[in-house]
Amino acid sequence: MQHTFQSGRGMVTSPHHLASQSGLSILKQGGTALETIVAMASTLCAVYPHMTGIGGDAFWLVSYPDGRVEVIEACGAGALQSSADAYRQAGHTTVPWRGGWAANTMAGTVSGWQLALQQSASIKNPLPLNALLEDAIWYAANGYVVSESEAELLASKQSELLQNQDFAQSYAPDGKLFQHGMVRKNPALGQTLRQLAQDGLQSFYTGATAHTLLQDLQRAESPLRAEDFVSHKALFKKPLAAKLKGAHVYNAPPPTQGVASLAILRLFEKLGVQESEGFAHIHGLIEATKQAFLFRNAHVGDPRWMTEDAQAFLDNEKLCTELAHKIDMQHASPWPQPSQAGDTTWMGAIDSSGIAVSMIQSLYFEFGSGVFLPQTGILWQNRGASFQLGEGAWNAFAPGRKPFHTLNPALAHFDDGRVMVYGTMGGEGQPQTQAAVFTRYAQFGTSLQQAVTAPRWLLGRTWGSESQSLKVESNMDADVVAKLEKAGHPVERVAPFSSMMGHAGAIVRHAHGVLEGAADPRSDGCVAAF
Repeated sequence: MQHTFQSGRGMVTSPHHLASQSGLSILKQGGTALETIVAMASTLCAVYPHMTGIGGDAFWLVSYPDGRVEVIEACGAGALQSSADAYRQAGHTTVPWRGGWAANTMAGTVSGWQLALQQSASIKNPLPLNALLEDAIWYAANGYVVSESEAELLASKQSELLQNQDFAQSYAPDGKLFQHGMVRKNPALGQTLRQLAQDGLQSFYTGATAHTLLQDLQRAESPLRAEDFVSHKALFKKPLAAKLKGAHVYNAPPPTQGVASLAILRLFEKLGVQESEGFAHIHGLIEATKQAFLFRNAHVGDPRWMTEDAQAFLDNEKLCTELAHKIDMQHASPWPQPSQAGDTTWMGAIDSSGIAVSMIQSLYFEFGSGVFLPQTGILWQNRGASFQLGEGAWNAFAPGRKPFHTLNPALAHFDDGRVMVYGTMGGEGQPQTQAAVFTRYAQFGTSLQQAVTAPRWLLGRTWGSESQSLKVESNMDADVVAKLEKAGHPVERVAPFSSMMGHAGAIVRHAHGVLEGAADPRSDGCVAAF
């Protein structure tokens, strides 16, 4: 049995221990969970730059003590002065994964911080911004220890990334890549964060920081222009919701795949599985995933272009029952379908007042577009690389259109008064890992840490691989794996505690105020509490 940490005042979890400590510091200063998340997110930008950064996007799911739940959508749109024709005229048949042409959507992360802090300030007197960014500034300016995951991804993707000379100068000085355990500094990022603390977060979009970013982006041949910065803003959105036995579960609406995460839980509940970790549990979730992904792949993207309503799909009891009846509990249904990759950080926080935050922040691929902006020390995302160039295609590129997002933070309200924030990085694997963690804890009574630690699986393609197999960690029960193979799943065994399974985490606040938290041994993270 894995030990689950407990406390009574405040708790955070994140995929890097230094970020968790940053969050705990803010809680101890009396900060809200919203302020705490900004502190953790900024530290992650400095110490986990392959996974996240202020050149990326974010989605927040926030629960308040009065029961309200809201989403902050902090994602950018496609460049207003570009078009699919521009790509075709430049000789591109698809949007490139790396380089300036991949840096084609506005970065929304900082706008999300800004909106969250405005919300926090309406609840209680705010802490100064420089206090929230203090740790991130220090690690960027003075150095952080390169993690194993950053070093491994840097080495495996170097042929793509080092083509950007500014990236090469930052990550391979003197022609030698940074290795695990070495100390890397990013003084330009430290100065950028200092300037944001001094000028305010809006300066990322309309101030001196925006001007500097534009200079470097244009030099890198990104199609982004000043009007993309000026017109961008984060938005409050209504969350998607689904009623399960004993709980209401929430997630972010389109353009995220949150509807798929909730649909998996809706469909799985109808299967009547009684035992955790057995064949029926894992096979049932895999087959529910396939049904949910079919809807996602056909319909989900920028809601202004969607023809189906995600909440209506979740609320359609007849349709959900019909989809559940399509699931054969003895045999695997045909697969694959197109997959989405991505690198991301999820973090959670619950403060002493009961404000609970589930937040996910990403550059999309590892190191994003690979476009390193030397004056600011920022890596720009490549979320818009998922756009298609064909007219009328799903997720087709259009000026001002937001791309489909794998990012989706999760949250649950239990009928007994518990509140749970949970999530993971991992692109295609996010809904699958969320389903594993939630069903283990909520439906089968597994301890929270065990629900995160136990062997996981991933249906579909992952980073750098075209394999569409069902990947299972090799420490999964051998009898269960054999039954999965017998049912027709194309099983591929991978190492236990593999990063491809995501960096999950969860916090639960009980009605009497006791907090429980879990962090993923697959990450560099931890729970921090007081």
